[in-house]
Amino acid sequence: MTRLAIVVPCYNEREVLPEACARLTALLERLHRAEKITADSRVYLVDDGSTDSTWALIAGFVNAGLPVVGIKLSRNRGHQNAVLAGLFCAAGDAVVSVDADLQDDLAAIEKMLDQLRDGCDIVYGVRKRRRTDSVFKRLTAESFYRLLAVLGAQTVFNHADYRLMSRRAVEALREFREVNLYLRGIVPLIGFRSAIVEYERSARYAGESKYPFKKMLALAVDAVTSFSVVPLRVISLLGLLVFAGSMAVTIWALWVALFTDRAIPGWASVVLPMYFLGGVQLLVLGVVGAYVGHIYDEVKNRPLYIVGDLEGFSPPATRDGPVVAVRRRRNEPR
Repeated sequence: MTRLAIVVPCYNEREVLPEACARLTALLERLHRAEKITADSRVYLVDDGSTDSTWALIAGFVNAGLPVVGIKLSRNRGHQNAVLAGLFCAAGDAVVSVDADLQDDLAAIEKMLDQLRDGCDIVYGVRKRRRTDSVFKRLTAESFYRLLAVLGAQTVFNHADYRLMSRRAVEALREFREVNLYLRGIVPLIGFRSAIVEYERSARYAGESKYPFKKMLALAVDAVTSFSVVPLRVISLLGLLVFAGSMAVTIWALWVALFTDRAIPGWASVVLPMYFLGGVQLLVLGVVGAYVGHIYDEVKNRPLYIVGDLEGFSPPATRDGPVVAVRRRRNEPR
């Protein structure tokens, strides 16, 4: 049987957390009775710096003797870092990450375990349809996945962060040192055998979405600039086209000045280059600036998360020793 860990990032989820905990612990019990997971399987609730009573609820679940482990980050670090904290702190043969809003069908976890037993190290939960999303969100999300495919990024269409990873896959994930996290793009790069489990996505059980348009746009920018150099190649092509256009305009301006009487003194040599090249330079600087920003974040070498408190938790042993509160980086002294 598989020792299963279910990682659930939580940010101000007091409305939905009691129901989510009830469903998840009932799922563990059912899977244990079916002899698919061990009795020491756990739900890991990661409090991403919530400002409501989320952590008090988590501590209450632990004190009530439920198969729950609480992980509290010292401050809000964002959804992707909260998922990563749970993956690296959880003990188990397999780790499933799922959001707390109960939109993802928990019954798909059993199918993921079946794929794990068939030899897959990574199993992606993929939405069959987006019937619960607004027309705007559905169109923008699907367009974003198609854009990433065009740009050459390896992603799974209509997959968010609902996935199962074997212990081997989680350990491989530790080797990726990105600060600007986009796990949907990083996990496929691991390269282990994978499978897809489709499911129907439901409406949010309670509360409000923690991913408004502003955060989705920021995630999209991180995804594009972290996993594709196509924008830089487009800039190079644009520069070539600008050079060719500038040469053509120069030849035309010289012809007008030398062989006609229609030329306005100073117009061709000042106005056209100033506006044309100035606009292109601003565009180029904007795109290059996004990449420079990522380089800036990487060289700062800040920890991705700091665990401020734990409930009912024993650090799992890894090949580097016990998991510590601060994720360390390559060549950093211990």
